[in-house]
Amino acid sequence: MPRAIWTGAIAFGLVNVPVGLYSATESKTIHFHQVQKNTGRRIRNKRVAEGTGREVDYDAIVKGYETDDGDLIIVTPEELESVEPTKTRSIEIEDFVEIDQIDPIYYDKSYFLAPADGTQKPYALLREAMERSGRVAIGRFVMRNKEYLAAIRPMDEVLVLETMHFGDEVRSPDELDVPGKVKLTDRELKIAGQLIESLTTDFDPAAYTDTYRERVADLVRQKAEGGDVVIEEKEEEAEKVTDIMAALEASLDDARQSRQARKQRRELEGLSKGELKKRATKAKIDGRSQMSKVELIEALGEAS
Repeated sequence: MPRAIWTGAIAFGLVNVPVGLYSATESKTIHFHQVQKNTGRRIRNKRVAEGTGREVDYDAIVKGYETDDGDLIIVTPEELESVEPTKTRSIEIEDFVEIDQIDPIYYDKSYFLAPADGTQKPYALLREAMERSGRVAIGRFVMRNKEYLAAIRPMDEVLVLETMHFGDEVRSPDELDVPGKVKLTDRELKIAGQLIESLTTDFDPAAYTDTYRERVADLVRQKAEGGDVVIEEKEEEAEKVTDIMAALEASLDDARQSRQARKQRRELEGLSKGELKKRATKAKIDGRSQMSKVELIEALGEAS
């Protein structure tokens, strides 16, 4: 079992459901250290006082809030502690709302809620009742001295907690230059609708991979193995089509071809590297023995 990052209870009415909070997502981004170009020595950041160049001990640092006039208002840790939210061990449910009333822009980070030992039944009761009602719970809780607004919703057999932005944290688009009602022809709408239909499928999260991260991982692997890295020149961006009907019709044709290509890529991703090499041999692709799995899939896709 992973370790809970917060433990408490969901409280609605007089009912308490003890739960633990667990991260539902994890970053797969490849991180790099900063190093000196010629020596490879690590670069370290230091806390230096402006105007003196002297390093400052962590214990001697306080927080300062900069006003619109550029003045700094010094706030001590004790002063901040005096206004911290009251620490509680409960998620106080304030409302239940229809899930389609919440625009995804309000969601921030996802967590799993799991029942504490011996509390499976009240957890299941809340989950099933919410599933049947089609509603999500809106509440607040305090974690690490910060108050969070949260939505709780069922997802299969688990309850998911989404931390949310408060209303005043979501910017208004009123100042953006976006079109209002625009006169569109029936043909334009028909072709656009066909394009949407041609790209419509069931959502499969496994179908979307971070190809940039895969390329970075391959680059690092090649460097670690002492191989030469060939830097390819990027192709110039194609000229944009200004005729909207021509663009729609071209996009519709591309979408039909892309769907077939995506289907083929998913089939290739399910194969082992050995099987991919066999197919590469059959397709007479040079350099297949040194290719990574990503490169083999791309080469086979181009060959087809």
